[in-house]
Amino acid sequence: MKKTLLGIVAACAIAIAAIAAEAPFNEDVPEKYTVKKGDTLWDISDLYLRDPWLWPEIWYANPQIANPHLIYPGDIISMVYIDGRPRLMLEKRDRRVKLSPEVKVVPESEAIPALPLDIINSFLTRNRIVTQEEVDRAPYVVAGYEKKLLSGSGDTFYARGQFDETPTYGLYRVGEPYLDPVTQEILGIRAQDVGSAKVQRVADDIATMLATRSLEEVRIGERLLPHEERPLNSIFYPSAPESTVEGEIMAVEGGITQVGHLDVVSINRGEREGLEAGNILAIFKRGEEVTDYIAREKINLPNEQAGLLMIFRAFEKMSYGLVIKAERPLAVNDIVKNP
Repeated sequence: MKKTLLGIVAACAIAIAAIAAEAPFNEDVPEKYTVKKGDTLWDISDLYLRDPWLWPEIWYANPQIANPHLIYPGDIISMVYIDGRPRLMLEKRDRRVKLSPEVKVVPESEAIPALPLDIINSFLTRNRIVTQEEVDRAPYVVAGYEKKLLSGSGDTFYARGQFDETPTYGLYRVGEPYLDPVTQEILGIRAQDVGSAKVQRVADDIATMLATRSLEEVRIGERLLPHEERPLNSIFYPSAPESTVEGEIMAVEGGITQVGHLDVVSINRGEREGLEAGNILAIFKRGEEVTDYIAREKINLPNEQAGLLMIFRAFEKMSYGLVIKAERPLAVNDIVKNP
């Protein structure tokens, strides 16, 4: 009997160890966590999981909850065991606020975002990716009023090109194209928002414009592009790419070469490679070239994983991502690939 009991205990210990080995959870995670204002889905994923992008795989969806990925302050996240396996479960607070005689429901916009949206929004508001064809077709500032070289909000200026029925345009400063570091293919051209303007009248291909908004002084050569609706999906959640992806960091916001935590970076992979908003990519520091003095030759040290980024905007040929973890200094040309 004693041997049987010991055998059962040993078997249980082995089973528990197997479950622990399979579980993607960090050690000493809280059994319950109350979501606070200011949390992001990434923060909570990182709190519980060794690999936060596995969040969807260990989520236990309550069939009564229409969208379990909409998480609000006050909701409670619990770690539970279902069929012997650890899972995360959401206990939603009542989002109905009684305002006699009506009931108000807290809108989805108050759900916690996947990433700090203030950083992302400020970047996307100022930048868009365009093609060379779009640049070539766009009207451009040809002169300021009374031959002024710079214009600002409230100033009149002149633009040349083909104008349609669009009454207002965005003013954009066209930057250098993004080039694939390997193939030299043009992946897109960055256009930076500098203001807005309203068409007052058009004579042949010359339009008299009124600057209605200016973030910077409007220069000759700025391009006029129709305003675009660029809603940012705050409900996407961390996930691994469905296809194999390997690319490089092309640039970091600010024109610097060093990359750190919460920096916005551009990479040379996009929708055509299967990337979408919410995808997590690991960042690998390129191994340095060193001299093997024994063998008398140059060798490259192995690439080492040093961070993570999350894609927040994917275009056809390239993407923007936010660095959400940087364990050591990162740089332009470091490698990104599936975690």
